[in-house]
Amino acid sequence: MKSPKRLPKSDELSRDVSRSKDFPVQSPTIQIPSSLLKLSVVTQFFPPDFAATGQLIEELVYQLGRQGVDIKVFTGQPGYAFQTSTAPLYEQKGLVQVKRSRSTQFWAKRIRGKAVSGVLFMLRTALHLIKNCRRRNLLLVTTAPPFLPILGYLASLFLGFPYVCLLYDLYPDIAVELGIVSEEHWIARFWRTVNRMVWRKAKALIVLSPEMRQRVIEHCPDIADRVFVIHSWADPEQIKPIPKEENWFAHQHDLDNKFTVLYSGNMGRCHDMDTILEAAIQLRNEPIQFVFIGNGAKRDSLLQEAKRLGLDNIRFLPYQDKDVLPYSLTACDLSIVSVIPGMESLVAPSKLYSALASGRPIAVVCPKQCYLRPLINEANCGQTFRNGDSNGLAEFIRQLSQDRQRTQRLGESGRHYMETHFTPEIIAKQYYDVLHWALEPERSVVPNIVPVR
Repeated sequence: MKSPKRLPKSDELSRDVSRSKDFPVQSPTIQIPSSLLKLSVVTQFFPPDFAATGQLIEELVYQLGRQGVDIKVFTGQPGYAFQTSTAPLYEQKGLVQVKRSRSTQFWAKRIRGKAVSGVLFMLRTALHLIKNCRRRNLLLVTTAPPFLPILGYLASLFLGFPYVCLLYDLYPDIAVELGIVSEEHWIARFWRTVNRMVWRKAKALIVLSPEMRQRVIEHCPDIADRVFVIHSWADPEQIKPIPKEENWFAHQHDLDNKFTVLYSGNMGRCHDMDTILEAAIQLRNEPIQFVFIGNGAKRDSLLQEAKRLGLDNIRFLPYQDKDVLPYSLTACDLSIVSVIPGMESLVAPSKLYSALASGRPIAVVCPKQCYLRPLINEANCGQTFRNGDSNGLAEFIRQLSQDRQRTQRLGESGRHYMETHFTPEIIAKQYYDVLHWALEPERSVVPNIVPVR
């Protein structure tokens, strides 16, 4: 690998870094110019895919590009798009270039199809890295698909290519918690061994919550100083509070005449849909409606149960195009986020941040130890409920439906909290610091990212 251009002397570009309990202070500390960072990003999902991971990584790379980072994204053809199964092989926007593999994804909505598509994407990525890694000086590899970071390890081992891992979720821990494999199954033990090997070789690891960081450190204590918590985000310029009476989506789907509770996003195995359903049953005779937008493993069973019970206060709508989200997310009076027990340290629901941006109160159903509880309390934007507490959730919904001033106050507080903690600019700066530190840890600014608690 070619050596980077001359770094500025410590007195040319410097800034003090306050001590954080999570990260050691090194000296001297200087800021590396963004022009020296040539970042390669590898992720299977990228728009026009509507997968949340793809949309987030798109916003991140374009924000980093606006900060002067030279970025090349390698991704796959869409498997979760609305109107097309193919996308341009090359796209350029500012300093960000997107290159897509030629083949489409196979049976994207089936587990076997996802596995086959993931393996094929890994093979294409390996060829791409062999061909292009000398033109880059740092690789950002995501867990989409989950085993993709292995390529970062191989690229570092054989090509001398440094890499940073972005962990959206933690496998095989999720599979173990869901009962797919046992704790002592050879697949789980082998996967954890591979994880530790990959994590130790990485220059840095980025996780989405303090609990995820703690879980990673429990598995691999010797990398504690290289694991950084950076939350997801939402764009307050794209998603703005819109009164329901002025919202065409609310009018089109008859959501403007009743107090509307919205669950928007994946209804997957990691999400608690039962507590929400039980609350809907309790409120079936009141002027309150529930709207579920999206798909996932639990959607069909939830739909069938609602039909069996004759619940006419529940509606189901498909995933919405990104251009529609500013309207669908604000066509409600309350948003709901949920996580099942055991998943609080393994996943981090990205839907929370767009819900905050919408200016609506938020109800969170999650375990007692989940990081979402102190976050919601600090934001003063809603209320949290333990899994199974459908009575408490129903009562909270009932109270808000009868107190519009409180509803508005909670929504405004959440919006303000998001604008001061989770905007693309704020989060991209945190990524920017970690990537620079990973590239030149002895000569760059030590990231000073304190987890939001």
